[in-house]
Amino acid sequence: MPSTIVTDATRFRDRAGRHVILRGVNLGGDCKVPTAPDGHTYRSTDFADHASVSFIGRPFPLAEADAHFSRLRRWGFNCLRLLTTWEAVEHAGPGQYDEAYLDYFAAVTRRAGEYGFHVFIDFHQDVWSRMSGGDGAPGWTFAAAGLDFKRFDAAGAAHVMSYRYDAAKGGVQPDYPQMSWAANYRLPANAIMWTLFFAGPAFAPGAQVEGRNVGTYLQDHYLGAMRAVAERVADQPHVIGFDTLNEPGSGWIGQRLEDRHAVLRGAAWSPLDALAAASGVTRTLPLKDGGEVVVNPHGVSIWREGASDPFRAAGVWDVDETGTAVALKPDHFTVADGNAFDIGRDALRPFYGRVAETVRAIRADWLIFAEADPFGGHGLPEGCPERTVNASHWYDLATLVTKRFTPWRTRDLLTGAQFEGRGEVVAGYVDGLRRLAAIGDQLGGGVPSLVGEFGIPFDLNHREAYTRWAAGERGPALWTAHTAALSAMYDALDALLLSSTQWNYTASNRNDAMVGDGWNQEDLSIWSADQVDDPADPDAGARALAGFCRPYVRAAQGTLLSQRYDGANEFVFEIDFDAGIAAPTELFVPLGRELAALTCDGRDCAWTRAQGIVSVAVQSGRRTLRALLT
Repeated sequence: MPSTIVTDATRFRDRAGRHVILRGVNLGGDCKVPTAPDGHTYRSTDFADHASVSFIGRPFPLAEADAHFSRLRRWGFNCLRLLTTWEAVEHAGPGQYDEAYLDYFAAVTRRAGEYGFHVFIDFHQDVWSRMSGGDGAPGWTFAAAGLDFKRFDAAGAAHVMSYRYDAAKGGVQPDYPQMSWAANYRLPANAIMWTLFFAGPAFAPGAQVEGRNVGTYLQDHYLGAMRAVAERVADQPHVIGFDTLNEPGSGWIGQRLEDRHAVLRGAAWSPLDALAAASGVTRTLPLKDGGEVVVNPHGVSIWREGASDPFRAAGVWDVDETGTAVALKPDHFTVADGNAFDIGRDALRPFYGRVAETVRAIRADWLIFAEADPFGGHGLPEGCPERTVNASHWYDLATLVTKRFTPWRTRDLLTGAQFEGRGEVVAGYVDGLRRLAAIGDQLGGGVPSLVGEFGIPFDLNHREAYTRWAAGERGPALWTAHTAALSAMYDALDALLLSSTQWNYTASNRNDAMVGDGWNQEDLSIWSADQVDDPADPDAGARALAGFCRPYVRAAQGTLLSQRYDGANEFVFEIDFDAGIAAPTELFVPLGRELAALTCDGRDCAWTRAQGIVSVAVQSGRRTLRALLT
């Protein structure tokens, strides 16, 4: 049963041959955590029940699916990046799949198809696992690597909200700063797991599990879980492919043993610092903004009883007679078999190949939505599987990290560039997204790009909108900053004709600073039950609706050349029409907006409308169309 979407160089097309813009949303943020027991990360836990959890009901109970899918379709989305996790599938132990969850997940994807959504499946992770501060991998993966996750917090090896946050107090707390979870990528637990996962055979050849290198063992099981999902959805043509793995880490690959690195804020770690701390050696580290911090002052080893550090066993480092950690092989993570180790060529490319081989053994036409380390700066490697999609992520980091946005002023947190005025802000976003799209344009002669994640925190500006809502205020003025930011982002996407899936839609979202999307105090959901003021209103629960529910060409009878929305009443688009394509151009117009006129090269154009979709009569040649809305 062929997929509903195919690729054509840098474009997506449907089976009729139309150029398709996939405009979607991530569903959903709380799929990272289990439903039973409630795994929202503000809750205190020692993860002792990790083998017996259930993810059935994420993103929502099946009984509620129609309401959520109807809402998303009404808002113009035609694509879903549907989240699952390795843990959701294989939490009970290696090779033990949660069959009831797989049944539930397949039912969700099937229902999405009934509402006309294209779906691609994202095996999501952030900083490896819930036990190491994020989500994704099952708890047993740590035991396979020789680690004891119960010791991570005491050793400073992971920054975990469930250990650091006091739910009885609520709110924002200094022991767990908002948006601090990403620091885990450079902490010992994450660095060890990612290095083993992607390069275990090269850098820890002696680490064996059941006759295989631990890296091979972990990848084999990850891909086995992916295959289990693929088998359940293979008969659904609207499922168009699989994401390789959300925002994977690079571990220490490519780093010298004593080189220290920091990301945005916090301590600067070297591989030697992390390896020593993991073995119970206290370290003093410099802070990015000045000063220093002592890590693992109590000398807690995170290696399990009977297990040992495979890197130390390989002679990479050791402790001298004074108790000081010393580097014995400073270039260990940069060279393998005498050659420079390249993460793209030697780790990611074979991994992507294994993902493609795994899912295409089930259905050969699936697309591969490829991602690399968002902090790595290395993009996607040459030699990716055919029909790969560049699914990289883009955020306005200043808005994301600081949770502040003032129209019209922002800055690039990485380059320091300042943007003043709406034109500069949009131009800055276009530049950032153009760099992302260039990854796809330059890969294998050109592949499509789909921005797998972008979005804004809705608790912007000290949660001002929530305070005003609680005081009884209603109306779009509550969301002025949010709408401005999102409108600028969609203007940039339109300028580059990029497909995208916004982060995110979370059914369990709450305005509470402790809860948000239910994961590490993030709060980026475009919908919340706390915003449902009138249940009879089909748009109830929306946040900043005008920022993302806007006209766009979702299928062009030929090739879409440009599209632009003025944010009010005019939408202009240009198509190189192909009369040989039988299916019409489809333009989404938000329900509640009337199409007063549609002209083609200045003349009235025939059209019909049903459920917010305007179908344009057959044309030929290059044409400029102008839609006027009321």
